[in-house]
Amino acid sequence: RFSASGAITAEEQEQRVLYTNVLEYEQDHDWPKLWKANMKKNPEDATLVSELVSYLLSRSDHPVVKLLRKHQYCVYNKLYPIVSKAGPPQSPALSVRSSCSTHSLHQETHRNLTRTMGSVVGGQSCSTDASLSPSLSQDLNTNYDEEDEEREEPQVPATVDRENSFEDLEQFLTQLDWALPHGSNPDLTCNTPMQLEQDESHVEEQETRALKEHLKAIVKDIHIAIDQLLSLCLLSFECLNTAASKDLCLASIEEAFFTPLWSPLVALFRNVHRERELTFEKSMKLYQDASPGDVGVPLKLFPQDPTALQGSYPYESAVQELKLLFRDCCPQRKLDCIVRTLRLICACAEDYRCLHEVDPTPKTAAIGADDLLPILSFVALRCESPQLVSECAALEEFIHEG
Repeated sequence: RFSASGAITAEEQEQRVLYTNVLEYEQDHDWPKLWKANMKKNPEDATLVSELVSYLLSRSDHPVVKLLRKHQYCVYNKLYPIVSKAGPPQSPALSVRSSCSTHSLHQETHRNLTRTMGSVVGGQSCSTDASLSPSLSQDLNTNYDEEDEEREEPQVPATVDRENSFEDLEQFLTQLDWALPHGSNPDLTCNTPMQLEQDESHVEEQETRALKEHLKAIVKDIHIAIDQLLSLCLLSFECLNTAASKDLCLASIEEAFFTPLWSPLVALFRNVHRERELTFEKSMKLYQDASPGDVGVPLKLFPQDPTALQGSYPYESAVQELKLLFRDCCPQRKLDCIVRTLRLICACAEDYRCLHEVDPTPKTAAIGADDLLPILSFVALRCESPQLVSECAALEEFIHEG
């Protein structure tokens, strides 16, 4: 299966090791043989395929699940140092005490991430002790130390009283004599406000560029991880190597992979797209009382009489559906939510057009692509969540074309 005429690459060698682990696992367990026999009898049964993949992902000792956990740890360890130091985008009016903002956010984020990483992976509940955290579990170290001896997992630093540290520093600085030495030139020792502003702008640009590169690297790692997991699944169960079964298998893998990681992942997206979120927030405030016509929706596609909606507003059902997008932690489920939102928009547009027309059975569709965009813009503005910008940016990265 893995024969090669020349020297094998590191990737091929890793694949050999993983497949060897799968063969050794199947020698010690009977359930893979039973599932393969059932799949051979019903190769086109989509329900059976989903049940097989779900059962596979619930077996924590299977090489596929171990590889899944390994990749999750790698991604988490790259996300944690960033999202633990930076909060989500805030309006300029909001402020946090500088002496404790980073410390408190670090503690709160660590608690949230640890709780999140203790969620269900492949149908099996993971306890907090075994959840993804900077200190990896003993089981993971046992299985992968041989492969990654050159990698050293970051250790959690000892707890420091940040509040007292800032107070001591402030007290020390106030005791210093800040008078300029005799004969010194103030222009050489102090930067002008314009220079300071330029320096701050340059630092912000460098930080933004570094965040984008870090996010780009993490997205690449996730795509590689998903591809490896899918390949190992297909190697473990060749009966899944059909177009329909592969799609179902990929959907199950993505849900298991993203569910505990989505919260810190979208936090990084929000930091990268901070300015875009703030711009969108300004637009939401500007159009918070606007009607669909104010954003370009044709008059025939929303009722002119407010009493016709009985206290609600146009396309409210689509807005409520779109708000559910933030509850899901898997790109495919979020995409399904957007599809349901679009269908509700079309249904509402059909009802609103019937209010303006005498013929109750129109022969053409109520809206086309040109009408859908302004309606969707109105729904997004009414959603009143700047995070929608970063969620869509993340979906662009992780939704497969076609």
